[in-house]
Amino acid sequence: MDIRPNHTIYINNINDKVKKEEMKRSLYALFSQFGQIVEIVAMKTMKMRGQAFVVFKELAASTNALRQLQGFPFYNKPMRIQYAKTDSEVIAKVKGTYGDKDKKKDKKKKPQEPPASLLKKPAGGSAAPVHSNAVQVPDNPPNYILFLNNLPEETNEMMLSMLFNQFPGFKEVRLVPGKHDISFVEFESETQAGVAKDALQGFRITATCAMKITYAKK
Repeated sequence: MDIRPNHTIYINNINDKVKKEEMKRSLYALFSQFGQIVEIVAMKTMKMRGQAFVVFKELAASTNALRQLQGFPFYNKPMRIQYAKTDSEVIAKVKGTYGDKDKKKDKKKKPQEPPASLLKKPAGGSAAPVHSNAVQVPDNPPNYILFLNNLPEETNEMMLSMLFNQFPGFKEVRLVPGKHDISFVEFESETQAGVAKDALQGFRITATCAMKITYAKK
């Protein structure tokens, strides 16, 4: 690849029938598993349709996301991902005056940018004790179907499918009509369901909703 790795990745071949805000939320849900996202830029102008930029805080996160999600079926179209030519060029295109000042502005920016922490995944090490003490989700015996609750109102089948699809054995997501905050996710085996359950326990689709996952009742 002739473009040098950097914090910003450029995605195209996105389904342009998806509304901009829904697309950005779904991109957050999908890409935040790789690291903290500083910004997602998506525009619906004719020239920029079907394209988006995701800016990561860490270079390793953008590299990992590019490798893992290359060709991922996002709203039924395989994403094409590459590094953006430069971070500042991407932001400058959209904001006009981003240039070299981005580092100085970084500290000031944080309070006014809810998206940066919107989907922060709890750090692996500290998350487990917090969940076991604070949440104490009574669990059922292992099952190949997972039960999700405490989901935010804007959750849709595509968002959940993208989160769980990265785990082997994923079969389907089943939403519950009339109840936006719960869902079922089916895997081929109990073991595969358990791996996904442990990995995504407490994942925040939005800042206020940490997903709670248990095995479904048999």
